[in-house]
Amino acid sequence: MRRSWRRLASLAVLAAAAPCLSCRAAIRWKVGHLARDHPQVLYRVDTRAKAVALTIDDGPDAATTPEILRVLERNGAHATFFIITSRVPGNEDLLRRMVADGHELGNHLLRDEPSLRLPPEEFERQLVESDHALSAFATMRWFRPGAGWYDARMLATLEKHGYRCALGSVYPFDPHIRWSWFSRRFILANAQAGSVVILHDWGSRGRRTAKTLSKVLPALTKRGFRILTLTELEALR
Repeated sequence: MRRSWRRLASLAVLAAAAPCLSCRAAIRWKVGHLARDHPQVLYRVDTRAKAVALTIDDGPDAATTPEILRVLERNGAHATFFIITSRVPGNEDLLRRMVADGHELGNHLLRDEPSLRLPPEEFERQLVESDHALSAFATMRWFRPGAGWYDARMLATLEKHGYRCALGSVYPFDPHIRWSWFSRRFILANAQAGSVVILHDWGSRGRRTAKTLSKVLPALTKRGFRILTLTELEALR
């Protein structure tokens, strides 16, 4: 999995710096290959409906999440927020607002770290602890591993606890490529029916996401796309 995501990062740079058809096709081929090899993991949704799912990782952040929520509201967009539960205390009202506004919560464990590096018992402990914290706000269904890495053991644990792993098909590597114009250009070049877009909250990442979405969402809407949660998009399969 690590090599796959590194290869996608290289392709992402090419696709945004030189938005040619061959670069886009290479990314879509790679995502399709991953989805076929790992059917338990949601990368995208096979649908003809003109809709994408927006996912936002690593919140909540009292300084940046409210602005992201305002941008979503202005554009009539929904998102699935993958929550780091050590950041919930003191931000409970933000999670209530997310749910009240029609957004969805997902489990992103306790801390911002690669989930694959956790021993099996610790991974399960964090999954259950985070589930307990988030279930106070909404029913949990989706999990996203930190750093996007997973293995068969993790997938079995997720299934045991009623979760499905979700990654994505349109990821501008925004924690690493710190240009809002790059994320905007990459998303608009690669979004198609059934895409799952990945962006990030928290600190400067959250500020960039708000800026990116303020440009991307109106452009996608103008093209006729609906911007939905993961569950809403999957219902269009």
